[in-house]
Amino acid sequence: MRKIVGIGLLALVAACATRPQPAIERTAPPAGPPPVLEARDAAFLDRVTWGADAPGARELHALGREAWLERQLKAPLADDLPPAAAAKVAAMAISQRPLVELAGDLNERQIGVFGQQDEMKRVEQRRALQEQRQRLARETATRHVLRALHSPWQLREHMTWFWLNHFNVFAPKAEVRVYLSDYEEKAIRPNALGSFRALLGATARHPAMLRYLDNAQNQARALNENYARELMELHTLGVDGGYTQRDVQELARVLTGFGLAYRPALRPMEAMRGDYVRDGLFEFAPSRHDYGAKVLLGEPIRSSGVAELDEALDRLARHPSTARFVSRKLAVFFVADDPSPALVERLASVFRESNGDIASVLRAIFNSAEFEESAGQKFKDPVHYVFSAARLAGVSEPERVLGWLGRLGQQLYARQTPDGYPMVRTGWSSAGQMATRFEVARAIGYAAPSRLAAREGLGEGTRAALSKAVNEPEWNMLYLASPEFMHR
Repeated sequence: MRKIVGIGLLALVAACATRPQPAIERTAPPAGPPPVLEARDAAFLDRVTWGADAPGARELHALGREAWLERQLKAPLADDLPPAAAAKVAAMAISQRPLVELAGDLNERQIGVFGQQDEMKRVEQRRALQEQRQRLARETATRHVLRALHSPWQLREHMTWFWLNHFNVFAPKAEVRVYLSDYEEKAIRPNALGSFRALLGATARHPAMLRYLDNAQNQARALNENYARELMELHTLGVDGGYTQRDVQELARVLTGFGLAYRPALRPMEAMRGDYVRDGLFEFAPSRHDYGAKVLLGEPIRSSGVAELDEALDRLARHPSTARFVSRKLAVFFVADDPSPALVERLASVFRESNGDIASVLRAIFNSAEFEESAGQKFKDPVHYVFSAARLAGVSEPERVLGWLGRLGQQLYARQTPDGYPMVRTGWSSAGQMATRFEVARAIGYAAPSRLAAREGLGEGTRAALSKAVNEPEWNMLYLASPEFMHR
């Protein structure tokens, strides 16, 4: 693919180099030139963050690599965004109203639509309801982009996206888009660098996951295995993790009764039962739960009722297959499309010994010889490409960034299947994908206020192409379309 990118570079971008470019919001250039980092540190910064920028280079230069990494691994939950970006986030409805309030209001509106007898009014009310749900999803995506571009806690934002992809939900399904903001903010982000078990539990109880994988409909008299299967195949053990179809059925029985409730008085008799649980929109309904004996992964489930979920999740999180599956996925994300078995086993050992501490596994990845040796080899998926290019160019307009992601086929929260977007080269290196990527490179290159800071070690073909640029915008475009920038 490097050869294809290099050969097609000038032919694809030169023809459109002189087209007028739409105005794009730009950030002010940083004060003074960034420090010159050693090549290994520059590559490290580019891979651990959403793309190296001047503030990140200054901080890494001042602290040193080890101290910088430890600071990132212990990131606070505060955004610490620049004032303009922070103001945008604060003005959003998702920042001003809690999920229970937003979802409750929209549910009441949905009931009103169903009860509307006038056909024209019903159509209009349904359209308005859909638009409001879409606005909430757009706000969530906009906030995500603002944090990716501007947060000083880059590793946390990087890992938030990784786990959102791992525990994928599809926004357009039902009312999932209403739950997105809270899912990212309450389930994923606080646990992105913490305990895998806590992350697993937070996603398992969240309305976004319960609705997306249909567990809200799972009950003793009508078993739905969707979430149970994906919980083992995609979230913990992996497809070859040693479970059977019987385990899927048993886990689905454990998960019966876990669902959603919008109104406290919806099932008043249910709420009188001793093991009824209500937490926000999450509800455990005893009347829908299968209280029969269960055996999961060869061992009986000893708990009863709502406590069965925690026992099952504990068992899944501690399983050796989970340690290997999650560790390999992290290695694919940061190191190589096909990481060595030796690296995966070392990471799995750290995962087990630390009880699934995500920061410990990341520390082991970043300190590994395999990570060091793979610099410049991992092909960027569209999210990595667009975020890194926008950060380097100082582009701050989230709508444009989201538009570019959409054109490249990796729109946030839009992967319909629960496996998440692919993290390997073959998923994103087709000829059509590369042609579109060159067009995005042109748009971002022309938006930069000055010539971009290129990394060291550019190949002969890239240097030759850059030497033919007639102005700084074209130079930027050629650099962003180069094979070197396509990799991290």
